[in-house]
Amino acid sequence: MKKVYFLQTCDTCRRILKEVNLEGFERQEIKANPVTVSQLEEMYSFSNSYEALFNKRAKKYKAMSLKNELITEKEYRQFILDEYTFLKRPVFIVGNDIFIGNSKKEIDRLKENIG
Repeated sequence: MKKVYFLQTCDTCRRILKEVNLEGFERQEIKANPVTVSQLEEMYSFSNSYEALFNKRAKKYKAMSLKNELITEKEYRQFILDEYTFLKRPVFIVGNDIFIGNSKKEIDRLKENIG
């Protein structure tokens, strides 16, 4: 399976999608088609952490003053389901591997994996 979750209005996502060979990838724009419970559970099965999937750079994260809160895995899960901006993006699933976010290290690892 090859799938990517991204946000069309995110410049970084658009740049990465241009850099990566997306042949054979199913694409899901998360604002128009929010992540479902089963999709989030699938991502969790690869990452074993909702926190790893959570975007701490989201404007709402700061606006809601979540930085000073102790957030549980269950709460991270609910935040992601309630608000698309809380999913760290892009998220690529390639076979049994997951690539979360836009760090150079993660994107390089993705590129090595898909050739």
